[in-house]
Amino acid sequence: MKFAAVFPGQGSQSVGMLADLASGWREVQDTFAEASEVLDYDLWALAQSGPDEQLKQTQYTQPVMFAAGVACWRVWLSAGGQLPSYAAGHSLGEYSAHVAAGVFQFVDAMRLVEKRGQLMSEAVPVGEGGMAAILGMDDSALVDLCISLSGERVVEAVNFNAPGQVVISGHLDALEHACVVAKEAGARKAMMLPVSVPNHSSLMNSVVSPLAQQINETKASEGNIAVVQNAEAAVINGLQAQISSLKAHVANPVRWTASVQYLVTQGVDTQIEFGPGKVLTGLAKRIDRSLSFVCVEDQASLQKALEMTDQKEAV
Repeated sequence: MKFAAVFPGQGSQSVGMLADLASGWREVQDTFAEASEVLDYDLWALAQSGPDEQLKQTQYTQPVMFAAGVACWRVWLSAGGQLPSYAAGHSLGEYSAHVAAGVFQFVDAMRLVEKRGQLMSEAVPVGEGGMAAILGMDDSALVDLCISLSGERVVEAVNFNAPGQVVISGHLDALEHACVVAKEAGARKAMMLPVSVPNHSSLMNSVVSPLAQQINETKASEGNIAVVQNAEAAVINGLQAQISSLKAHVANPVRWTASVQYLVTQGVDTQIEFGPGKVLTGLAKRIDRSLSFVCVEDQASLQKALEMTDQKEAV
């Protein structure tokens, strides 16, 4: 049996997240307490009580989702969970994956994530950028559509989440126009997302250099778990090459469909998502139904994941 540990990014957060898991495992609140010391505000209080509008702001969403992924991972290890063959994370989730793999220490990576969130929130004036989801349209046709519409106003296909499920990013007016054109071209659904930042588009180019500088100043080690990187949808050999991909990824697409497909070609038959929301579990169903999958976000799902891996190991 081969399983992959995967970690969600922005969009999976909700007020009250991980409360049930925290009631049975001290690792959850301990992880958030470590994060709070770095951030100088109470991250667990924000996760539990909101307000929701603040939780949705990228400079807060990123630390809370990063901490959530690592907290669920630490619970897994404390519960006797096996080490996976691979780790991967969707966008921001790559940082959680690198901590799980032993490339970064949690506190060091928390500082990176804090910086990433701040830089991204400042890259484009508030109210000018965003993202939209396009469903039921051929991926390559959507890429071509975005290229035809993008000019002075940016609109780019950036998150290839599942076949026929792609997120576009850029200037708000360009996105709204692209949604209309995509529907006319046959898309089943086109909707703006409650995201304040044009993630993974070229509008994030200004973030690349200062974020890379922060990454350069962060201690990194050879990990003990292979990490599938979003940009390449593959494992990259060599620590420096691995880190270089992470540096550039903030302004490059998330190739999640290809990443999951790569895992399957490597013999992975089970995906365990660590963090709230079940988003990556839902995408896995659309990408390859031969996979077994579960999202560890509460005590019941933790037990299910432990039993699933134990049964597969016994077989």
